[in-house]
Amino acid sequence: MAFNHLPAAMHDALGALSVTPVTHSVPMAMNHRPSRPPESGDTRPSPGAVLDRLATGANRAARITHTEHLPPRAGRHAVWPDRIRPEVINAIRTAGIEHPWAHQAAAAEHALDGDSVVIATGTASGKSLAYLAPVLSTLLDGAEAANGRGATALYLSPTKALAADQCRSVKGLAAPLGNRIRPAVYDGDTPFEEREWVRQYATYVLTNPDMLHRGILPSHPRWSSFLRALRYVVIDECHTYRGVFGSHVAQVLRRLRRVCARYGSSPVFLLASATSAQPAVAAGRLTGLPVREVADDASPRGELVFALWEPPLTELQGEQGAPVRRTATAETADLLTDLTVQGVRSVAFVRSRRGAELISVIAKERLAEVDRSLPPRVAAYRGGYLPEERRALERALHSGELLGLAATTALELGIDVSGLDAVVIAGYPGTRASLWQQAGRAGRSGQGALAVLVARDDPLDTFLVHHPEALFHRPVESTVLDPDNPYVLAPHLCAAAAEHPLTESDLALFGPAAADLLPQLEGAGLLRRRASGWYWTRRERAADLTDIRGEGGSPVRIVEAGTGRLLGTVDESAAHAAVHEGAVHLHMGRTYLVRELDLKDSVALVEEANPPYSTTARDTTAISVLETDTEVPWGDGRLCYGSVEVTNQVVSFLRRRLITGEVLGETKLDLPPRTLRTRAVWWTVTEDQLDAARVNPEQLGGALHAAEHASIGLLPLFATCDRWDIGGVSVPLHPDTLLPTVFVYDGHPGGAGFAERAFHTAREWLTATRDAIASCECDAGCPSCIQSPKCGNGNDPLHKRGAVRLLTELLRGAPEPPAQDPPVEPSVQDRPAPEDPAEDGGAEAGGTDVGGAEAGGAG
Repeated sequence: MAFNHLPAAMHDALGALSVTPVTHSVPMAMNHRPSRPPESGDTRPSPGAVLDRLATGANRAARITHTEHLPPRAGRHAVWPDRIRPEVINAIRTAGIEHPWAHQAAAAEHALDGDSVVIATGTASGKSLAYLAPVLSTLLDGAEAANGRGATALYLSPTKALAADQCRSVKGLAAPLGNRIRPAVYDGDTPFEEREWVRQYATYVLTNPDMLHRGILPSHPRWSSFLRALRYVVIDECHTYRGVFGSHVAQVLRRLRRVCARYGSSPVFLLASATSAQPAVAAGRLTGLPVREVADDASPRGELVFALWEPPLTELQGEQGAPVRRTATAETADLLTDLTVQGVRSVAFVRSRRGAELISVIAKERLAEVDRSLPPRVAAYRGGYLPEERRALERALHSGELLGLAATTALELGIDVSGLDAVVIAGYPGTRASLWQQAGRAGRSGQGALAVLVARDDPLDTFLVHHPEALFHRPVESTVLDPDNPYVLAPHLCAAAAEHPLTESDLALFGPAAADLLPQLEGAGLLRRRASGWYWTRRERAADLTDIRGEGGSPVRIVEAGTGRLLGTVDESAAHAAVHEGAVHLHMGRTYLVRELDLKDSVALVEEANPPYSTTARDTTAISVLETDTEVPWGDGRLCYGSVEVTNQVVSFLRRRLITGEVLGETKLDLPPRTLRTRAVWWTVTEDQLDAARVNPEQLGGALHAAEHASIGLLPLFATCDRWDIGGVSVPLHPDTLLPTVFVYDGHPGGAGFAERAFHTAREWLTATRDAIASCECDAGCPSCIQSPKCGNGNDPLHKRGAVRLLTELLRGAPEPPAQDPPVEPSVQDRPAPEDPAEDGGAEAGGTDVGGAEAGGAG
C-alpha cells in the first residue's frame, strides 16, 4: 500500500508532508449455575409457544418467512490440568462448576505451557472460565512473592460495560481466595483517587484498548511494577477487532509487547473469540505472535427457535412511487411491547442509537395503554450515555427490574445477563456471527430461547429472510484487518518512539511498512533520528495523534441550551450527519432539536421539543483515482483496485414522519466538505458492452446507479463489514477512467480491507447483486433491491432492468476463478458494527456530475 498522506488528525503537525463453519448449533448454556433462577421455573413458556403468541393477529403469521429450530445438545466434560492450584479448583467448585468442558481444559493447558491461545467457541460456552483458571492460578503463585505481586494479568475488552461485568464475575469467583487476587477496572470512569492504587496493588487489571493506548502505555514508568510482573494478557471478544479499529489495536498490542520486553516480561496472550474460520490466523495477525487454536466447542446448549420476520408492505409510496414496507423499528417496537406484556424478558438489538431510543419510547407509550406498571420496565441502552446512566441500566437488567431493553451493540458483547427469554434483532447486524452473538444473549441460563430477526427494507435484509441458507448453512470467515495501513501505523510509530526511542531492532515488530514510514515522519518533524534511534520531537502527547476507533477528532458534546446540562456525546466523524442544525436527537426517551452545531468548539446546543418527525442527513460525494494497484480485464471492461480521494459534504436533511417514514420536506445545510483518502474497487464498461446489454444513454445513469446501490447492499455478505463501513459512487463518464464507472470504497482513511475483499470476490459478489435485483418482485425498483432512503439524488435516476442487463453483460467477461481455489463463501465475522449514532446504514449522496453515490462513514 502506498503511503500518500498521514491521517487528517495529524495534518496540522505535518505541514508540508503533503473455516470453522456455522452449523445448526449455537451453544446457549454455560457450565456454571445461573446468577439467579428463572422467574417462573418450569412454567416458563417454550420458545415455540412465545413465537406462536407473537404470530397471532391480522397477517402476523405471514410475516414469518422461515423458522429454524436448533435442538439442545449435551456437553463433554474433562478435568482441569493438574498444574492449576487446588484453591482455584475449589473456588470454581464453590461457584457450582464441578468439571470443565473439554475446550476449557485444553485452553488452560496451552496457557500453562506458555503458548498463546485463542478459544473460538460459541456464545455462552464458558470462554471466560477457560482463561480465568490458569490466570488465577498463576496470580496465586505470584502472591507468594516477597512483594505480594510477583505475577499480574491484563484484561482487554472492547467496551467498558463488558470490563465492568467481567470484574464482577472475577470478584465473585475469586472471593474464596481472599485478597491474594485483587481485580480492578481501570478505564475512563475510574476515579482519579483510585488509579494509583490500581497501578501499585491490583493483580488483575481490566481495561480496554483505548485506555491502554492513551493511558497505560504513555505512562509506562508509573506501571513498571505491574508490567514487570505481567504474565498474561487476556483479549476478550477478539473477533470485534477488525477493520481500522482492529488494525489500530494490533499496533497497540505490538507497543505493549515492546514496553513489556523493556521491563523483562514476555506475557502469554489468551484470546476469546466467537466461532469463526481460521481463528488462529486472525489472532496471530492481531497479536503478531504464533497462536494455538481451541475451536472444538464441548459445551451444551439449550433449545433455540430462530424466526426470520419480514414487515408487511404498507399503502404508502416511497420515492419514485416505490412500494414501502413497514419499518423494522416500528415492527420491533410492537414485538418488544408484546413480549413485555407476556412477561418475557427480552432485549431488542437495534443498529442505531436513535432507533434504540425510538423503540423504547414507542413501547412505553403502548404499554401504558395496557398496564401503567409496565412502562418503567422498558428502557433504552446505547453508547453516549453518561457512566452512571449505563451502570444503573446494567444493574436493573441484572436484577430483573427491567423486562424489556432496546439496545445498540453496546450491550451485544459477552455481558452475562442470565434469565433472558428472547432477543429481537431489528435489522441484520452486518455480519452473520454478530447475529449469533446477539441471539446468544438469550437462554444464557441453559433454558430455551427465542430469537427473531426483523428485516429492514433494504437489499441485504430482504435477501437473507428469503434465503435462510445464507444464515444457517454458510461458514463464517476470519477477521479483516490491515496493521500495515500507513494511516494506522504512522501514529503508532510516533507513540512508540515517545514511549521509548525506536531502534532498528524494533522495526520487525511493527511490520514491513515501518522502515519506509520513518523517513516521512522525520521529514514531517515528528521524529528525529539520533545514533541511538528515533525520538519523538513534540511537546504534545504522541498517543493523541490518533483515535484507535477510527473516529478522529474530539467528540462533539451535546448540551441542553437552557440549562447547560451535558446530555452526552457524538463522535466527530458523525457530527455533521447526526447533530446538524435542525436535527432531531433522542436521549433517555426525551426528544431534542439541535439549535446550533459549533464545529470550532465541538458543541451541539439542543432544546427539548416534540416534533412529529425524525431527520435524515443527505450529502454529496465526488471521487478521483489517485493510483491503480491492480487491474483485471472483464471482457472489454476492467475491474480495478487502488487508492482514491473522496470528497463528501452534508448538504441537506429530510424530515420523515415517525413510524411511516413519509418524507415531509427537505432543508438545505451549509457545512464544510470533508476529504477522505482511502482504498476502492471499481469497474468500468465500454460502449460495446453497453450495446450488448441494450443499455442506451438515457438508461445508463440509472442502470449504474441501481447497480451501485445494490452492490453496496450485498457486499457485507462477502466482506466483514456493514454498510456504514463502505461507500460508493456511480458515474456515466468518469474523468479518470473516461468510461462509465462504479466505485465502492472503504469509509476509513487509508482503507480497511473491505474494498480489497470485494476485488478478490468480485465475481461472486456481483453475481449475488445481479440475482438480488432480478429476483425482487417490484416493477421498477424499491428499497428491497435498488433504492436507498439516503440517496442524495432522491433515488433518481434508477433503472432496475438496465442494471440487471448491465451486470449480466459485465459478468459474462469475468475471468473464471482458479480451479484449485475453493468456492468463495459469503463471509461474516462476529463483531458488533460500530453504533451509528444517527441512523441505520451509511449516508448516501449524489452530485450533479454523477449518476449517484453512497458515502461511507468512519463509524
